[in-house]
Amino acid sequence: MTTGTGFDNERYLREQTASILDRVRRFNSKLYLEFGGKLLFDYHAARVLPGYDPNVKMMLLRELRDQADILLCIYAGDIERRKVRADFGITYDVDALKMIDDLAEGGLGILGVVITRFDNQPAATIFKNKLERRDIKVYTHAFTKGYPTDVDTIVSDRGYGANEYIPGRKPLVIVTGPGPGSGKLATCLSQLYHDWKRGLSSGYAKFETFPIWNLPIKHPVNVAYEAATADIGDFNLVDPFHLEATGKVAVNYNRDVEIFPVLRRILEKITGASSIYGSPTEMGVNCAAAGIVDDGAVREAARQELIRRFFRYGCEYVMGLTGKETVQRSELLMNELGVRVEDRPVVAAARRAAVEAHERGMGNKGIFCGAALELKDGSIVPGRNSPLFHAATSLILNTIKKLAEIPDRIHLLSPAVIESVANLKKNILGARSISLDVSEVLICLSINAASNPAAQLALERLGDLHGCEVHLTHMPTPGDEAGLKRFGLNLTSDPNFSTKSLVDY
Repeated sequence: MTTGTGFDNERYLREQTASILDRVRRFNSKLYLEFGGKLLFDYHAARVLPGYDPNVKMMLLRELRDQADILLCIYAGDIERRKVRADFGITYDVDALKMIDDLAEGGLGILGVVITRFDNQPAATIFKNKLERRDIKVYTHAFTKGYPTDVDTIVSDRGYGANEYIPGRKPLVIVTGPGPGSGKLATCLSQLYHDWKRGLSSGYAKFETFPIWNLPIKHPVNVAYEAATADIGDFNLVDPFHLEATGKVAVNYNRDVEIFPVLRRILEKITGASSIYGSPTEMGVNCAAAGIVDDGAVREAARQELIRRFFRYGCEYVMGLTGKETVQRSELLMNELGVRVEDRPVVAAARRAAVEAHERGMGNKGIFCGAALELKDGSIVPGRNSPLFHAATSLILNTIKKLAEIPDRIHLLSPAVIESVANLKKNILGARSISLDVSEVLICLSINAASNPAAQLALERLGDLHGCEVHLTHMPTPGDEAGLKRFGLNLTSDPNFSTKSLVDY
């Protein structure tokens, strides 16, 4: 189901920049601004707010570059257990390196990297050494003594004072990092402690896109945030502190509300004065609602995201990566808004393709897989597996032939090339199946394009796949997933394995 543009990126950027600069002016020395969510490639926001640029925060940083330093935080435990960022399939430490590279390409350097809750973990130590040997400044912060209840110890030389101070030159310090729990808040507060000991009247604020505080608590965009964090148990609620302080309803999430009394006490202990914030909502600088120009389009996009999350958690459950309660939580959120998996058009189309593969006996070793892709114009292209191709592979070939207006009878791949790759897989590499995945077929297609004008024409249409919706009846193999992710497709799959083998060869 195609969704129209519902978000004005330029308006949002103007209002968000002005709001941050206004907050900077409220403090005499520095503002430590905690950047929640994803700094770069925020595809969740782009999916639920159609028109939102996934790199709008990079644009924001460029607007603020003359006034802002950037600190990057990463939790040592995430490095140690090789926690993965799902949308890219890369570990958090690699994501941190990628962020540094992406910022550098945008003309933005970093003040340094803070490894939080550091306790000489082997993998974290290797990561630290790697950065330092590339001339990147690294700071290590241990777990804060007394946290979260013993404020006297937290705000002392044994607590925040035990951390190395990070000097900066600019009035705004952006504190960011990969994923939740990276230690951004603790780093901000540690810096505040050191500043105030030095006689600098610095402050703290938070910039986080979701939940959107001035949308209703059950607005699909806010419910989609709950679905996105179902694996860590976050949930939205009316901010009771904001309601008491202002008499107005504002939406926040459980962790911010739960920690606010402690955070307020810490800030008051550091500054020696009453906090300027009466609620966690007041700490935030979030203008996302100002960018919404078509609420209907945004609501529909968020409903679609609920379905995607449900499928993702179902697949993670069968792979042993998450618990049953996460799947149940995401299903409950769908039910609250009356959303069904059938509301995602590619789901039924992919399942029909799998049935057709079975009826025609076109599967591979008793497995019959279907796939479907929805183009920007709303038309749907099916794909089925066969002894030669995975369902996702057939889907990509069928789609680019349709986009290039190439008749079905014309082959894009030379039989000789397919036979050569099949021989390599089976007789040299010892693969159990010669069926080609997406990554392998893309290579074959590139080879054929040199001598086949139709293949070249189809190859040129691959860029049109970006942002399209795809569903598979079976979880993609690593080669399929890697190939599909390169196109920026919104991919879901039923929680079924594509092979009866326990190991994919």
